[in-house]
Amino acid sequence: MGGSLQTVALASDTAPTAATVAVLLCSFNGERFLAEQLESIGQQQVDEVCVHVSDDGSKDQTATILNDFRRRWGEGQLSVKDGPGRGYVANFFSLICSKIEADYFAYCDQDDVWDADKLSRAIAALSSLPKNEAGIYCSRTRLISRGGESLGMSPLFSKPPTFANALIQNIGGGNTMVLNRAARDLLQKVGPVDVVSHDWWTYIMVAGSGGTVIYDPHPSVRYRQHQDNLIGSSAAWGDRFARFSLALRGRNRTWNSRNLAVLQENSALLTPDNQKTLEQYCGARGASLIPRLIGVWRSGVHAQSGWGNLALMATTLLKKL
Repeated sequence: MGGSLQTVALASDTAPTAATVAVLLCSFNGERFLAEQLESIGQQQVDEVCVHVSDDGSKDQTATILNDFRRRWGEGQLSVKDGPGRGYVANFFSLICSKIEADYFAYCDQDDVWDADKLSRAIAALSSLPKNEAGIYCSRTRLISRGGESLGMSPLFSKPPTFANALIQNIGGGNTMVLNRAARDLLQKVGPVDVVSHDWWTYIMVAGSGGTVIYDPHPSVRYRQHQDNLIGSSAAWGDRFARFSLALRGRNRTWNSRNLAVLQENSALLTPDNQKTLEQYCGARGASLIPRLIGVWRSGVHAQSGWGNLALMATTLLKKL
């Protein structure tokens, strides 16, 4: 199936959902913003939300904050385990590949703020899918400073989410992503893998397997921008130019190679059409100039924006894709 681009009904327009949601939160020295994030999770307009935290060895007051919220909410509403200590990607995989039971699973960073309707919007969008169809919801974000001041919005994507787009670009930040049970089961089939990011991999696998990817242009997350961000927004022109420069220097090729190596090992999970797209794209990356240009064009691989497609064209010419 192709992706879906839509505006989701607000939770206030519908009856409260009885779905269970597992919030998967990875923490590491998050004392400055963690409490505000947890407070926003506690205000969600859904009946049953359980927060599962994997902490990667925090040395600050993170453990104290988590224990305070666990006492307030109860043992069943917030659990904490030790993370693998190998970075945020491995930490998120340690949660998504665990035995946590829920109807929906939401990735969560430690330093953002969620609007009260964040989860209910996602569930409203995903609940119409068949139970055996993998689906993810993601959205635009509001950007805020360390102090919470507004910095604008993340880029608005207008093209449908597809596997051909997912191969080179992630349209949904993990802090906005909510997965249905079938999507979580799909990721568990592959297991923890050496990819660039857990959220990009989620987009790739759900789109590639023929699942549904819903991109909501309405933001319901305040995405905090600060120097400790592992991956920041690309909304500012300076950020876009920096990413363009990095692409020309080969960063995208390195990232793509990591993702593609794992994807080729799991190509049996892709639809036949997406297997063909993957084969064409991988073949084009190693070809000489003219076959490379033709191969990328035939594969259908594309970015969401003109700026992104310019970078794709440049990296194709320079054999940096």
